[in-house]
Amino acid sequence: MSAIVRAINLHKHYKPPTGVVAVNDVSLDIEQGEIFSLLGPNGAGKTTIISMMSGLLGPTRGDVLIGGHSIKTESVKAKQLLGVVPDEIALYREITARENLTFWGKMYGLSGQRLKERIDTVIDIVELRDRMDDKVEVYSGGMKRRLNIAAGLLHEPKVLLMDEPTVGIDPQSRRRILDTIKELNRLGLTLLHTTHYMEEAEELSDRIGIIDHGDLIALGSATQLRQMIGEDETIKILLTSSNGAEKDMEELAKVPGVNHIAMEDEYLVLQVHNAKAMLPNIVNWTNNDGVKIKSLQIQEPNLESVFLHLTGRALRD
Repeated sequence: MSAIVRAINLHKHYKPPTGVVAVNDVSLDIEQGEIFSLLGPNGAGKTTIISMMSGLLGPTRGDVLIGGHSIKTESVKAKQLLGVVPDEIALYREITARENLTFWGKMYGLSGQRLKERIDTVIDIVELRDRMDDKVEVYSGGMKRRLNIAAGLLHEPKVLLMDEPTVGIDPQSRRRILDTIKELNRLGLTLLHTTHYMEEAEELSDRIGIIDHGDLIALGSATQLRQMIGEDETIKILLTSSNGAEKDMEELAKVPGVNHIAMEDEYLVLQVHNAKAMLPNIVNWTNNDGVKIKSLQIQEPNLESVFLHLTGRALRD
């Protein structure tokens, strides 16, 4: 395979020299026909990368090549190969799905019979044919997300950029969108997909780039990324304590065998080499410190563990 998208030292610095560096010299290739996921917490730089790749936002330095065309110097040719599904819903609520798709199709230069055929095709892909003459204002959040995807497919792009396409929707709608992504890829479409859901990235992706604070800190298949931490496992503990979470975390970090520790919601998240062997040490600590365990979970190595290993904190921090 060959790279259809190449990000070359992509950098975005707002209000230099003192402003925020949102993306820090990110380079990556996306191969033709693959699903590539950018995984990271909110504010990591995922949307900024999508915006620069699509030409919506100019990079401070660096470039993006789409099918060999620079988004900076050959933007028209590059954008012709791209479909974009933004994180914000890009639809007009007061008109129907059909009218929305007609509007966006004309923006892509489609008209007449060709436009009608493409609307028929994409509306079937996202399974909204029976609702295409309803106004978007009566759509559920999941239906709006699916229609958003349909709009990005109208001009038959070679690459689809999808920014958090499943955020804020119900599980059934999310399942439909994930299945749609898989089907589009099966039909030959290359997809870049951003998410902060690690299980979503693991299910969909041929390769995953983990991003944090604008830095691409790891890249590979889910299997390759998990291999970075070997056999380390994760223990999640919910405590009843009068010491306070920060004090508990500080003391628990001193327990022999704890490699990393972080907070995720109310849970203490520990990374250890052998979880079962560690349990007596943890119980002894709770007994000595007057702390009670309300719940405890052991997890096999996953992308959450990788993120914790690389950054010292949980993915959802």
